[in-house]
Amino acid sequence: MSKDVIADFLTVIRNGIMRSKGFVTTQYSKLRHEIALILKEEGFITDVVVENNDGQKQVKIVLKYVDGESVIHEMKRISKPSRRIYKHIDNIKPVIGGLGVSILTTNKGIMTDKTAQQQRVGGELICTVW
Repeated sequence: MSKDVIADFLTVIRNGIMRSKGFVTTQYSKLRHEIALILKEEGFITDVVVENNDGQKQVKIVLKYVDGESVIHEMKRISKPSRRIYKHIDNIKPVIGGLGVSILTTNKGIMTDKTAQQQRVGGELICTVW
């Protein structure tokens, strides 16, 4: 049985938002850290901190709220371990008219749909956030 670490990561964030938590923590992995950094750059979360608790690395994500409402309205996993979704640069569509972002993993690293279009690379569509 394999485990989808990205889906678990997104679920931790969604659950924290539903409970109006100030921050959530999850186990560290380079992929989770990179996705969290993209969310910070795009203004969906306040901060990302890598902590070392008892020899185990963890990623602490400080959630962002405006007037008591979360900045993140929806996070959706697109490509799954059972069905990978790859997009060519010409087939990447904007999320909610450009208000949201798609996160892709490419041969040049993990990036948003806008960055991928600027660099003219396609890749696996990990998730969408708006």
